[in-house]
Amino acid sequence: MSEQVRKFRVARMAALLLVTAAITVLFMVLSQMTGGYAAPQTQTAGQRFTLPIVIHLATALPAVLLGPVILMRRKGDAPHRALGRVWVALMLTTAIASAFIRAPGGGIAGTGFSFIHIFTVWTLVVVPLGLIAARQGKIEAHRGAMKGLYAGLCIAGAFTLIPGRLLGDLVFG
Repeated sequence: MSEQVRKFRVARMAALLLVTAAITVLFMVLSQMTGGYAAPQTQTAGQRFTLPIVIHLATALPAVLLGPVILMRRKGDAPHRALGRVWVALMLTTAIASAFIRAPGGGIAGTGFSFIHIFTVWTLVVVPLGLIAARQGKIEAHRGAMKGLYAGLCIAGAFTLIPGRLLGDLVFG
């Protein structure tokens, strides 16, 4: 690989990371400005499932179910790429919606964002990196990124079932 190509790839990767970070910060600022959607004190009986929560659930649950299908079937063919595109769209939508789910005055330093929001940033960074790796033929890097994202999705999902959280209370009463 020539030095010029390597520099171009590094610059492209840096630009992608900066754009992803900017989008993440933008969504978090918008969430900060529009109020929280997750705090029990901000919810009424009829408003437990706000639009960001509904979008988040409607995309996270299919991503959890679709992940193993993609991971266990043949790789690299047209169906794999099509299912992968759907899964990536679900993951990005899930991450973006999660930036709007916060508890005003709570969370880390009163921002309303909890430690689970680290998965939001992680997803918005790793999805593009995984796609770039696949396009560049770095299949092991792509595979690692996608498996890591799926593991993160399952871990984040498990955290939502903690008693006191919306889904934890819904599932366990």
